[in-house]
Amino acid sequence: MSKVKYYYDSDSLSYRKIERRKRTTFKYAFMFILASALFGFLFVFIASQYVESPKERSLARELHNMQLQYELLNKKMNEAENVLANVADRDNNIYRVYFEANPIPEAQRRAGFGGINRYKNLEGFDNSKLIIESNKRLDILQKQIVVQSKSLDEIAVLAKEKEKLLAAIPAIQPVNNKDLKRMASGYGMRSDPFTKARKMHWGMDFTAPRGTPVYASGDGIVVRADSGSTGYGNHIRIDHGFGYISLYAHLYKYNVRKNQKVQRGDLIGFVGSTGRSEAPHLHYEIFKDGDRINPMNFYYGSLTAEEYSKLLEHASLENQSLD
Repeated sequence: MSKVKYYYDSDSLSYRKIERRKRTTFKYAFMFILASALFGFLFVFIASQYVESPKERSLARELHNMQLQYELLNKKMNEAENVLANVADRDNNIYRVYFEANPIPEAQRRAGFGGINRYKNLEGFDNSKLIIESNKRLDILQKQIVVQSKSLDEIAVLAKEKEKLLAAIPAIQPVNNKDLKRMASGYGMRSDPFTKARKMHWGMDFTAPRGTPVYASGDGIVVRADSGSTGYGNHIRIDHGFGYISLYAHLYKYNVRKNQKVQRGDLIGFVGSTGRSEAPHLHYEIFKDGDRINPMNFYYGSLTAEEYSKLLEHASLENQSLD
């Protein structure tokens, strides 16, 4: 029960009961509520500055995890860019040089994306700059991978062509060294055995007994196996592709026929002395794009350095040819 309060009235010389007006009561109640609300707001505000809510803690953990994931992504992109740069360097300076292909310009490898703003939908966020830069790096990296992939596809095609070329080029001596008596005459000006006049000898003469095996010096197709060319007697011509043709003349007999495919080292015929020939031997020529060239440059596949040196010495002598 609330206490009753009185005041002394000097006019009536008596005590009178203090009666609180409703207006005053409402005023006090309003001030109390306002003060309570203000105190509560201050408490919540101060607490929010120093105490994390469960939701804030969850969001903080999520943000921290995203930052870690971005750092890992950034590290992986750096590694991918380094690996791709290494591959691109080898592609330009080794592979494309070896296969005689033009290098890919760096501007083409690292070109960006022009035109409309590709990343407009990523703008307006707190970390928009970070997100846009990451997307740009990924897009450029993806384009570099596409460019490099196409380049390696091209290199693979060139490698296959190079492999075919290396297999096709006449690269071995058509008569084994063990079967040779001597290298009678080389490419160059020589004395004709019949007229004794100096004239150009367009091939190499290998002296060997009649019936000595003759081998294809490279992969190709036999385009002739006949005696229809003046002076060559029984002879074989093999088209190796890439502009190369090899000729084997004065044969005793053939072991191949026209349009037959042969591989380097296949037995194609036997040494003889048919046609314009003074003694059993093989006359060997090489054509490149229709021009005769020195066969001495095409024995890397069968001779040692010492054997090649001796053959070169004999081929350089200006002696008499056998045809």
